[in-house]
Amino acid sequence: MKVLVLNAGSSSLKYQLFQLPEKQVLASGSVERIGESKSGIKHKVYQSGSASGKITLEVEIPDHKVGLEKIARLLLHGNTSVIKDQEEIEVVGHRVVHGAEKFSRPTLVDAGVLDELRKLSYLAPLHNPANITGIEVSMQVFKKAQQVAVFDTAFHQTLPSHVYRYAVPNELYTKHGFRAYGFHGTSHRYVSREAASFLGIDNDSFNAISIHLGNGCSMTAVKEGKSIDTSMGLTPMGGLMMGTRPGDFDPSLILFLGHALKMNFDEVDKLLNKNSGLKGITGENDLREVIKQYEENDPQAQLAIHMYIYRIRKYIGAYAVALGRVDAVIFTAGVGENSPFIRKEVCTELDILGIQLDEALNSAPSEETREIQHEDSRVKLLVVPTNEELEIVNEVVELTTPGE
Repeated sequence: MKVLVLNAGSSSLKYQLFQLPEKQVLASGSVERIGESKSGIKHKVYQSGSASGKITLEVEIPDHKVGLEKIARLLLHGNTSVIKDQEEIEVVGHRVVHGAEKFSRPTLVDAGVLDELRKLSYLAPLHNPANITGIEVSMQVFKKAQQVAVFDTAFHQTLPSHVYRYAVPNELYTKHGFRAYGFHGTSHRYVSREAASFLGIDNDSFNAISIHLGNGCSMTAVKEGKSIDTSMGLTPMGGLMMGTRPGDFDPSLILFLGHALKMNFDEVDKLLNKNSGLKGITGENDLREVIKQYEENDPQAQLAIHMYIYRIRKYIGAYAVALGRVDAVIFTAGVGENSPFIRKEVCTELDILGIQLDEALNSAPSEETREIQHEDSRVKLLVVPTNEELEIVNEVVELTTPGE
């Protein structure tokens, strides 16, 4: 069986084609700048797990349907062919950012599910509409394939009510669903399971703090294999400091921006989602550039790094208390996997929690799951490369092959 995984953004389509049961990647790529004057496609074909062919195209792609049709042609034709017929793709798995309380597990998509997803779009107006578009287009292009939605919020549906509720009037929750949902759940679920397997610990008894650091950042406390707390809330804005988002702050700031600075909701939204975080402090949202400026003793970069690190460390302390016992701290995603500097700074002076980093192991280059703790550390420190597409496949398999 072949499963196509789609991650549809407002102007992009990312994809991977898997062969089951081996879960081997046959092809992957992305369609960028959909609807813009200079659209493009990057496509890779794999043999024996390694990229054997690459294509980069600059073509006009006015909408998602055209983009997905071009992906289908690349999968079917010429030197990039990995399927003989579109009907070989039996399932398309879709990343959907927000499932609210309605969707706590992977779900086969039909017209009724699409209607429910549209109703939930107010909770994730920047993400869910694009995800829905990806599903609708996929239904048109891959007419005989099952369409499966996998939700970023699903892993966090095990949060207890005293964690996910906000101390605001009850009707805001009961009528409008205002509560903490959490995000990056597909990544946190994948790396926590991988870490448990790597350490030889049964997932149902595994306690970990998972740290997902990319342009978006979040942390999750995993107790006995389940999410019991997570740093993002109703939206992906809360929690840690991020590339362009502020993380936690006094909500009265929003009132001040409106009343004192006369900003409207759209202006506030742009300021907090697009121009805050690292970018707000330094003018740069790429952490690599901020670290470079930090090393050059730029005061704003130094402030930004100290803010960034402090918030991660604060959540580690809070989640250690919430868990009671921590088997492992897991670093993942672009920054977590690739920045020894950030990992070192995060782990500095955490001896009180039994956390001690081995600098040599931390600095050693590797793309594999690995331990980086000092031999005297009571807590395992792991770097686990995330693979959200593979986790979507895992969840698709659980849904479409019951009892196997």
